[in-house]
Amino acid sequence: MKRLLLIVFTLYLFINPVNAWSFDNIKLFQNSDEKRIEKLLNAQVKYANRTNFDKYISTYDKNYKNADGFDYETYSNLVKDIWTSYDKIKYGIKIKNIEVLGDEAKAELTETSHALIPLKESAYNGELNSISESIYYFKKDNGKWKVISDSVKDETTTMLYGKAKDLNIKLTVPNPIEADTEYTATLEFTPPEDMIAIASLASDVVEYPQKPTEEVFRAMPEDNILERFFTSNNKNLNEYVVASIGLTKTTICDLSVQLSLTGFGYAIKRVNVIPEENKDDENK
Repeated sequence: MKRLLLIVFTLYLFINPVNAWSFDNIKLFQNSDEKRIEKLLNAQVKYANRTNFDKYISTYDKNYKNADGFDYETYSNLVKDIWTSYDKIKYGIKIKNIEVLGDEAKAELTETSHALIPLKESAYNGELNSISESIYYFKKDNGKWKVISDSVKDETTTMLYGKAKDLNIKLTVPNPIEADTEYTATLEFTPPEDMIAIASLASDVVEYPQKPTEEVFRAMPEDNILERFFTSNNKNLNEYVVASIGLTKTTICDLSVQLSLTGFGYAIKRVNVIPEENKDDENK
């Protein structure tokens, strides 16, 4: 607080005698770092949409580490893997707030991504959609702002193929949740009348490389709501709940019943786990 008062007092000495600065000038001066951070975030989107890895990763500090425990090297490899698999993803952001305090800053934003996923069988072409509420943390070094960390408050991703793209899928999970705590994940959707729906719910920790989740498919109940109980991990790791969906159609051929796949996909929700030692303070 004393330092802040000293800065204000020093500015006043320059403003009052010579009238060199107006209050609008001061506002622009104070907000210049906010503009630089806004420009940095928009540049990230531009680089990502062009899959310009070198430019994109240059916006991150070498000491970067995010809330999932991924450091600079791990995150770099993750980005490369995603862009190798899906090079046509279109990214977007909406900046909601930027706060600057000295050489540190944070920004709250909504991030979106979208991609069309063509398959050999065009009837099963897929679509990826993702939306997340994120907080980015910045550090200024030698006059340049870079991302030093980030955390995802909420995230939903869907990858749907064929007829599954027409489904209105609702996947509900608690977020955040304390470590080593039982919780319920709920999947709800209404399949077309002429189709049979099967689905599974699985949970796994957020890690890289990501391990395949164990899937146990079952027919959707008559009320079209599938529930499963999980227990959050005690490893200080966040989690994903993954819903896998399959749609089949029944046909009769030569007096025999045949099932044919018409659509499939995945819905993924983030579950942020509060470590045992942080139960009294979710912000730690």
